[in-house]
Amino acid sequence: MDMEKIEKLKEMIADSNNIVFFGGAGVSTESGIPDFRSQDGLYAMKYKYPPETIVSHSFYVNRTDEFYEFYKDKMLFPLVSPNAAHKGLAKLEKEGKLKAIVTQNIDGLHQKAGSKVVYELHGSVHRNYCTRCHKFFDLDYIVKSDGIPKCDDCGGIIKPDVVLYEEGLDGATMRGAVEAISKADMLIIGGTSLAVYPAAGFIDYFKGKYLVIINKTPSPRDKYANLVISDNIGEVFKEAVGE
Repeated sequence: MDMEKIEKLKEMIADSNNIVFFGGAGVSTESGIPDFRSQDGLYAMKYKYPPETIVSHSFYVNRTDEFYEFYKDKMLFPLVSPNAAHKGLAKLEKEGKLKAIVTQNIDGLHQKAGSKVVYELHGSVHRNYCTRCHKFFDLDYIVKSDGIPKCDDCGGIIKPDVVLYEEGLDGATMRGAVEAISKADMLIIGGTSLAVYPAAGFIDYFKGKYLVIINKTPSPRDKYANLVISDNIGEVFKEAVGE
């Protein structure tokens, strides 16, 4: 690890009072959740249908049983715990430095670590709703259900509150994320190659002082950053912030 860069990151954090973190799948891989786009991720695996097709709105509607078979088997990780990155960000928020997290992840690990202001661009596996009566169900109910999860009140099909392919992002969540980024004096981008739009385009709203990118592989925005750290994000936060 480049300790010179870690020291620089510490200095930038100390000099900032309105930090926003923008994160992707790489934040959760160190907790044991696979990255869809990695070499051994979901997109590289062989299924009867491509994963992008299975997690689409039309597939959910037309082949609900097969959707849930895949969803439960490959997208739910109820036993995982937050890593040093999640904990470090929660610590920064508690100290009043970090004002918001904007995440593309659906695992809820930021909240599990203690973060309060989290904009979940792609929804969360922890929120599930009956499509008929709108009753709420938690992740545990989905995990323990047989086949297609059904409402225990009206028998309606339950849908996870995650943004599937062919679905748009939630307007209020987008507005909150954009506002937070536009007001930030420091934006830390971590665990994302910035390949997924429209989410990746949100960072165009940043007009602050420090842009930091922490990612194992290069991103299209590296040339605009004040600091680029190519290392494990959990280890970086452990050194720079603590847990």
